[in-house]
Amino acid sequence: MVLRTFKSNKRKRHLMFFLLLSLTAFGQGFLHRDGQKIVDGNGNNVLLRGLGIGGLMVQEGYMLKTADFAGPQYQIKQKITDLIGEKNTEEFYQAYKKNGLSKSDVDSLAAWGFNSIRLPMHYNLYTLPIEKEPVAGQNTWLEEGFTMTDDLLNWCAANKMYLILDLHAAPGGQGKDANISDYDETKPSLWESIANQDKMVAFWKKIAERYKDKPWIGGYDIINEPNWNFSGTNKNGCDETKNEPLRALQMRITKAIREVDTNHLIIIEGNCWGNNYKGMFPLWDDNMALSFHKYWSYNDMATIQEIVNYRNEYNVPIWLGETGENSNVWFKDVISLIEDNNIGWAFWPMKKIDNIAGVTSVKGTDGYYRLLQYWKDGKDKPSVEEAKATLMQIAENFKMENVVVKPDVIDAMFRQIQTTETKVYKKHALPGKVFAAEYDLGQINHAYFDKDVANYWVSNGGKRSEWNSGDQMRNDGVDIQKCDDTMTNGYAVSYIEDGEWLQYTFDLNSNQTYDLSIRYAAETQGGKLYLTDEKGNKISKEITISATGGNTIWKTLSLDTVKLKKGTNKVRLYFEKGNFILNYIEFKQPTIKK
Repeated sequence: MVLRTFKSNKRKRHLMFFLLLSLTAFGQGFLHRDGQKIVDGNGNNVLLRGLGIGGLMVQEGYMLKTADFAGPQYQIKQKITDLIGEKNTEEFYQAYKKNGLSKSDVDSLAAWGFNSIRLPMHYNLYTLPIEKEPVAGQNTWLEEGFTMTDDLLNWCAANKMYLILDLHAAPGGQGKDANISDYDETKPSLWESIANQDKMVAFWKKIAERYKDKPWIGGYDIINEPNWNFSGTNKNGCDETKNEPLRALQMRITKAIREVDTNHLIIIEGNCWGNNYKGMFPLWDDNMALSFHKYWSYNDMATIQEIVNYRNEYNVPIWLGETGENSNVWFKDVISLIEDNNIGWAFWPMKKIDNIAGVTSVKGTDGYYRLLQYWKDGKDKPSVEEAKATLMQIAENFKMENVVVKPDVIDAMFRQIQTTETKVYKKHALPGKVFAAEYDLGQINHAYFDKDVANYWVSNGGKRSEWNSGDQMRNDGVDIQKCDDTMTNGYAVSYIEDGEWLQYTFDLNSNQTYDLSIRYAAETQGGKLYLTDEKGNKISKEITISATGGNTIWKTLSLDTVKLKKGTNKVRLYFEKGNFILNYIEFKQPTIKK
């Protein structure tokens, strides 16, 4: 009797638990299509602000700086295996994947303002390649990928963030741009193998079965950036007019998903890296969205008009599923453009080695750069022990606590789209040295002015341009290079052009007068500069600088005496003539004259 009562109470507790769980899910609901909008379970418009965790499950050479000799993941892994052996390689990859994404990463993204994550998946973490299946036509399921996804989903749910699952590397590879999907041209591609297509369909059905009741799964992005010529002449499918195999496969996958999951949003992509939707209509499901990708183009309506037209014509939501790899100016402009059009976004990627154009940067090491050089030219081969230690240190550097967080990038993506107000990059105590590269955070024309601010090569006839020509420290238009002076924060402002300027904010408790000097290097003479307030009024005389004898020969030059007021001072250093390198400005208590 006691035992029966205990079991009965236990069943009631279980039923109550599942009821509460169901009510929680119902209260939040699933992201879904409502006409041209993506909404939550309560019908509220949801503007996705996300980040793609690129490089975690699918390595691409440019992220690891191996692109010159190994672009797709299978080539990178082969280079490592040839050098340190299979066992050591597996140890490296386990550390790399573990450190590449953790709860602290997701917590950080949520704290910075992101409300979603796009997970680029490699199918081979979930199932075997067709050529390795013990029984042809059957699927062996691997727990590693599912466990990684489960962990990420739990961390997202804890932060009330949506997780969008993106198949980045499909069985066989879905495009001629091999790095993206780990395509090996010596094996049948996705489009050349029914077995690979069958595996992809089975993969998505398995995913849907596992996550069908998970409301923090934001959607299924079923194929990333297909780029394949079916009947056209462009190898990446940009001139396709029908795209019949792509449409047929996505329809088949949708059908398999809907057999087990009617809850989740299905996101489709066109050919030509996701943007060629010719032949993809009419749509075949009521709960769908169109993804498009945008890189290196102008940020005006003309660049998104086609996808907006599709939204209007077919009454379907659109989502900028991938963008980034540009300057802060470009980031602020693209987000402003698409959010004004009620389009959510996912930037790319989170972690790259020695990168200025992301929210974080993974620190490279001297040993790693020697290893890259060996792989490139075959000289000075490291020992197995040395190479393994180098790679394990790189894996260690991928931990969130070891990466360099980029406050200027985060500021551009969230604060700068709302205001032209500037804020300090670093608090400056006066008197003291103010390093040139530590100018204020804010939009161009408000925190700084520079003439080269973004890369628009797609819209600009294929002409590529740099924004930060020194490729160091910050992602604004300001050119910053490494600095070898005896007193330095490690960086100097360089490639200074006529008419550019930098702003610094100082908060003072009283009116102050300072003697001003600069630390600079210049091959030639003729540079000219002066200080202004934020309205452009001069507060110092103009100074012409002399040559120092070279760009690595540093000198100090006294400028003028400058008066600053009690309270907040926004001081601009205006370069009337450029062609020199600036390390720091120094504010000193004025010399008392006898």
